[in-house]
Amino acid sequence: MNTRIVGVVVLAFVLCLGVNACKKDDPRWSNIDAKSKEAIEAKKQAQESGALPTPQEGGIFNAFFPKNEPGFELVASQEKTGFAEYKLKKNGTDLAMIAISDIANNPQAAEKFASATKTIAGFPVVEQGNTATALLVGGRFQVKVLSRSLSFTKADREAWLQKVNLAGLAALSTRK
Repeated sequence: MNTRIVGVVVLAFVLCLGVNACKKDDPRWSNIDAKSKEAIEAKKQAQESGALPTPQEGGIFNAFFPKNEPGFELVASQEKTGFAEYKLKKNGTDLAMIAISDIANNPQAAEKFASATKTIAGFPVVEQGNTATALLVGGRFQVKVLSRSLSFTKADREAWLQKVNLAGLAALSTRK
């Protein structure tokens, strides 16, 4: 019986701490909200003034993904503003993900390509860990292939990057 009472008291104390820590009038949260609102507003103003391009709709990227090849199937997986992703499958098994991202809202994402020592079709390429290879097209579009199977190697990722219509994406990168 005593352990139940102690348990209830401890639970009530923890809940009280949680409720108080998450109060909306807590100045820590209002500062974060204000900073977030400022950042969003600054991006919006920069886009409207032409200082930052408006991200492309994700659907526009579908035309640039590779086509199905014998033994492989590409399946649309996700699409939203500034992003589209396809699954690469073989015999129903996920081998990799291929993604195209518009970094218009995140120009810092291009910084990792500044130190690239390799290129594919003239575009800088970087390795991201042991399972991802990415390249930057026109300083604006990141194309990434992520292994989802141990059998899908760095060489496979690079081969599939070359199958993306990189020239078409480069032409798109010149549009705002």
